[in-house]
Amino acid sequence: MSCNEVAIQINRASKVYPVYDRPHHRLFQMLSRREKSRWFREFWAVRDVTFSVSRGETLGIVGRNGSGKSTLLQMICGTLAPSSGDIDVRGRVAALLELGSGFNPDFTGRENVFLNGTVLGLTRQEIEDRFDDIAAFADIGDFIDQPVKSYSSGMYVRLAFAVAINVMPDILVVDEALSVGDEAFQRKCFARINAIRENGATILFVSHSASVVTELCNRAVLLDRGELLGIGAPKAIVSRYQKMLYAPADRLEAIRAEIRAECGVSGAPVKQDPVSVEVRQMAPSASSGELEEQDELFFDESMVPQSTLHYESLGAEITGVRLETPGGKRVNVVKADREYVYIYNVVFRQSASAVRFGMMIKTVTGLELGGGASSTLTDSIVVVESGQEFEVRFRFRAHLAAGTYFLNAGVVGRVGEEEGYLGRCIDVAMFRVIYDPERLATGLINFDIQPSFRSAKA
Repeated sequence: MSCNEVAIQINRASKVYPVYDRPHHRLFQMLSRREKSRWFREFWAVRDVTFSVSRGETLGIVGRNGSGKSTLLQMICGTLAPSSGDIDVRGRVAALLELGSGFNPDFTGRENVFLNGTVLGLTRQEIEDRFDDIAAFADIGDFIDQPVKSYSSGMYVRLAFAVAINVMPDILVVDEALSVGDEAFQRKCFARINAIRENGATILFVSHSASVVTELCNRAVLLDRGELLGIGAPKAIVSRYQKMLYAPADRLEAIRAEIRAECGVSGAPVKQDPVSVEVRQMAPSASSGELEEQDELFFDESMVPQSTLHYESLGAEITGVRLETPGGKRVNVVKADREYVYIYNVVFRQSASAVRFGMMIKTVTGLELGGGASSTLTDSIVVVESGQEFEVRFRFRAHLAAGTYFLNAGVVGRVGEEEGYLGRCIDVAMFRVIYDPERLATGLINFDIQPSFRSAKA
């Protein structure tokens, strides 16, 4: 099948609910004979959403709690009907929505496998043929013959996911359900999701994890208050979602308007991720042999991220971001496995408490490789006065493969009763690790593996 074949077409889909201020207003509305008489307010869970998903595509859906993500997925799955607009879904859908949805709590796990499989379109013989695989993947032992009302949340998810992925769906919908599983099970699930994707299935994935969305998805959409604010490359969408998530209340509407202006929502072909374009434009024309001879580290002024985002400041301003060698030479073209110092300055425009500083290194796709904090919460700076300035330094060893990487900088402190960002910069700087033909490590990270081998006697 062509990867451009449309699997899901959503055209101006909306879902509206009546909200009654008093219980008896519902009765008044039922008895009212006048069309203009209205005893309720309208709540738009989803409003005028339009986009399409190609067959074989993995689409991430992000947004704050209450943004309409689950409602949209339920309309796609057919468990909710849109109030207006059209949703055309082409293919068998398997979904993990609310925890344990579709299960009868009084049925055993085995009985629910047959019930769920039948709902998803399998015959009894097909379920019987796949039951051993389902039970093995769920790995809940003898609980398979116990009522599911006795299951833990993790067991619910194990069984529900095992059924969903074994119906061989054309479209797999996952709504944050995997967040309750343990790490080993999550890794097994993501491996199976990748296998399903490689077989040509379409995947809709809702997650609050930025690294999961940027790593798994081809595109992402941002929902807020039922409105589609943006659609595009996962890294660009996730960074704007995070900016909105940590924005002060009085700036939220302005930031929503900025996102609308920056991210296309018309359904036209999505523009190439500006970060990827920037990396290709800066790729050196030198051959690998020439790079091998390039031992001097240097600073390339043309290496400026196009995806930089500054969070709304809550009293801390980050400036002077740079990468240096331990000897103080500014660089952004570096060699792997050597030490460098990531530095930035922070000016406090108002007093703050429980202050800590942080950094993060990410890939071009937005995968968070690692970072650090200046202290634990208990060892944070108790009080910082307005006007104080700090130089923050993070020394690290670049155990990284050849490629381009991006740096974040952040300041956290007490915001109300919780810890929050006083200032944060996404993709504020970038650096490139040059190719080293002598490097034996494979993959993104060098784990300093020590290989050895010898001839084994028969």
